[in-house]
Amino acid sequence: MSDFEQQQPPPVTDASSDGISAEQRQWAMFAHLSALVGGVITGGWAFSVGCFIGPLIIWMIKKDTMPFVDDQAKEALNFNLTVAAIFFVLLILTLGTLGIGVILTLPVGLVVGLAWLVLTIIAGIKANEGVAYRYPFAVRLVK
Repeated sequence: MSDFEQQQPPPVTDASSDGISAEQRQWAMFAHLSALVGGVITGGWAFSVGCFIGPLIIWMIKKDTMPFVDDQAKEALNFNLTVAAIFFVLLILTLGTLGIGVILTLPVGLVVGLAWLVLTIIAGIKANEGVAYRYPFAVRLVK
């Protein structure tokens, strides 16, 4: 027999090298991606308030039992609260200028919205890999 035939494959484990279980990684990914689902469901009629409801619910349910999910759900919640605040300020600016401010707020809103979409997807992927993702801009209100 050759050396290739004698080698055994590595054992399949439920935890990554950091000790983060597959279940924790999956819930952390759900915390990030639930913002997308909530934003789509409530988009347009409820000021996309659903974008932080999903991470909030996951954080409230799993914070005591899964430390990685606790960290990532708080990160997703803080980021989505920050983005919601930015959109609220843009709305107030648009209404306060009687619509003239849309010249500024529309491009800024599109850039922020695109950044929110891309960063949320990246965070979900990283969380599923077991990496504690930090958003580049987020006011950390929930600690």
